[in-house]
Amino acid sequence: MAKKQIGGAIAFVVTIVIGAAMAWAGSQDSVSIGNVPVFALAVGVAFLVQWLVFIPSYLIRTERYFDLTGSITYTIVMTLAVVLSRPVDGRTILLMMLVLLWAARLGSFLYRRVRRTGKDVRFDEIKLSFSRFLVTWTLQGLWVSLTLATALAAVASAHRQPLDALALAGLAVWISGFAIEVVADNQKNRFRADPANAGRFITSGLWARSRHPNYFGEIVLWIGVALIAFPTLSGWQLATLISPAFVFLLLTKVSGVPLLEKKADERWGGQDDYETYKRRTPMLLPLRRARP
Repeated sequence: MAKKQIGGAIAFVVTIVIGAAMAWAGSQDSVSIGNVPVFALAVGVAFLVQWLVFIPSYLIRTERYFDLTGSITYTIVMTLAVVLSRPVDGRTILLMMLVLLWAARLGSFLYRRVRRTGKDVRFDEIKLSFSRFLVTWTLQGLWVSLTLATALAAVASAHRQPLDALALAGLAVWISGFAIEVVADNQKNRFRADPANAGRFITSGLWARSRHPNYFGEIVLWIGVALIAFPTLSGWQLATLISPAFVFLLLTKVSGVPLLEKKADERWGGQDDYETYKRRTPMLLPLRRARP
């Protein structure tokens, strides 16, 4: 127990340090309210929201509002940054619209999932420990901050740039990624809703081209955001371009693909049709299927 508490304390400190480092980097050439850079304020709010919701969640030992809080935080933080940053230009409005649209879809998706499942088994043990549960909520604050960092830096930047060809290219990339994610999720939802597919895995539509096309779309849309934001960034603000790389690493190495691949292997591993699908279908990039 003592080792877990020490580990939780270390994880908490490391998470705060990383968040503080990003807040400092993104705050260079940021619009300020008084002496507080808007970027740093936005990052602080991202963590504060998690801690405020953590308190009642721990007291009643529930993870019910965890995912939904994360998606709502994107809306709160982005809106706050836009309201506090003046003047509001076309690039700011574009970035705000894209982030809010993405967050609204994520929030509705997570809300439906919570209503359907009622619980998340990953939290069965974690939510009983104050330190581990707190670290989990704190990590969510870091997730929001790092994912949103590039857009926040552009919105809060003191250097405004008119919309240009790169912004239009970024918008096209974002639309492509968002469309891929939405189509892939809808295809999977329809597949699961069909009783005839009970116990089966999806191999149709975009899922015939990639084992995780929705994650591919997610990565692509954040690359689009980075392209739109790039012209306004300078100096240490360029460190916020870690956002799409962070999303890629998170989904392919930590919480996305690895967990689903392990779950699928445990359920269908050894079955000829599954092993053939896995061998022929790329993990992420929706390329042509390999020959048998």
